[in-house]
Amino acid sequence: VANFTIASTPRNHNRQTNQWEDGQALFMRCAAWNDMARHVAQILAKGMRVIAQGRLSQRSYQAQDGTNRTVMELTVDEIGPSLRYATAQVMKQSGGNHGGYSGGTTYGNPNGTPPAAATSNAAPSQPPATDPWAGGYTSDSFAPADPAGEPEF
Repeated sequence: VANFTIASTPRNHNRQTNQWEDGQALFMRCAAWNDMARHVAQILAKGMRVIAQGRLSQRSYQAQDGTNRTVMELTVDEIGPSLRYATAQVMKQSGGNHGGYSGGTTYGNPNGTPPAAATSNAAPSQPPATDPWAGGYTSDSFAPADPAGEPEF
């Protein structure tokens, strides 16, 4: 399991001062499981913009001081880097029976190497040299496949 927090801070433009102002931050506790937990630990790093989708759940517990508390948590079904201010490289996941993929990103990491994972003991997996999914894609990578200009995927 990978437990982490996603922070969402709305920003509004104040027309009177002509400056951006941060609103109240929302901190959402998240949990990713199995292969996704390993992918999160290998690829995502603190401060990265992410897009996450999942199931909200409510959990109640008793704190050390004896008070009852309730928290909302997101069990992550899908997560990846936001492409608003970053680029990402998609790699087919080797092994496994899900036929899924793991994403690589160069967000804040111009070398393109995944950040070291502090919470994972798993070694980063390298795609086979013959893996057609191992290469990155740019806007120039998609050449028109037919005279109509539709890209070939």
